[in-house]
Amino acid sequence: MVDVMQRRDFIAAMAALGLAAPGLSSAQAEWMPSKPVRIIVPFTAGALTDIIARIYADKLSQPLGQSVVVENRPGAGGVSASQMLLSQPADGHTLLFVSSAHAANPALKSKLPYDTEKDFSGLALLASSPSLVVVREDHPAKTLAEFVAAAKKNPGAMTYGSAGVGAATHLTGAYFAAEEGINLLHIPYKGVQEAVNEVMAGRLDTAFPPIALAQAFIKSGKLRALAVTSPQRAPSMPDVPTVAESGVPGFDSSIWYALVMPAKTPRPIMQALASQFVKVTEMPEIAEKLRSQGLIASKLTLGEFDKMISADIQKTAKLVKAVGIQPE
Repeated sequence: MVDVMQRRDFIAAMAALGLAAPGLSSAQAEWMPSKPVRIIVPFTAGALTDIIARIYADKLSQPLGQSVVVENRPGAGGVSASQMLLSQPADGHTLLFVSSAHAANPALKSKLPYDTEKDFSGLALLASSPSLVVVREDHPAKTLAEFVAAAKKNPGAMTYGSAGVGAATHLTGAYFAAEEGINLLHIPYKGVQEAVNEVMAGRLDTAFPPIALAQAFIKSGKLRALAVTSPQRAPSMPDVPTVAESGVPGFDSSIWYALVMPAKTPRPIMQALASQFVKVTEMPEIAEKLRSQGLIASKLTLGEFDKMISADIQKTAKLVKAVGIQPE
């Protein structure tokens, strides 16, 4: 047993250096973690980021040969969790689960304690989801047009909640308000599910949660979906019109979910982990779980994902400027 373990440790060490032991295939030499792997989630338990992270963590423990644990570190729109990741060794044992907020923070934070493009490397884009415009079931607005009309009659009086300044749910709301020409008061929370709870309690007028977090409440009659933010209607909610159908042609806002690692992480480690995440995504039961959450699966990894992040940073910066959000 000792010899076997020593051989495995040797193989892992050689793979981390980009080397394969003589006589071994690339699959045999692939990097493996030597201790439990942590996935840091920047939002509270129950947020969609948390749900997706746990779906993957449950499936990764066996192929990685180590337990994979999810650790929630909410705060500062993801900045706190990002700092935590960068404080850990870049050895493959700590990953950061991010949403679109990762690409938004450079435009929303005037003094980020890191450089998003230089200090992080994209590991894998896993899924994306449109948001819903939701109100309490007994809200006076029965349609999106009625909601917009009421907001125009009472500028600044109607409220919406999000997962925090810079979160994708914040930007979607700001984008929506700007396109509709209305003034909504933004109330930030630590997680969008908290904002949804406030909508159901009648203390907020609306929120823009991912489909997964709202569909159960819609089915139970606690929330009403006025519109979906994708260009096409969502397959899981075909009766809900799009924002574009409701009067804003071309409106398109989706939230993406992914993993990043410190840029200093050795490439062979990232390649090995990216491969494992793709394999999980391809599992039929995982594909079904993602669909049930209103998600569209993706398998974009490493360099191609980095390019997407870079493009999204530029796109978001233009959006932030266009809607007049002032960096903190």
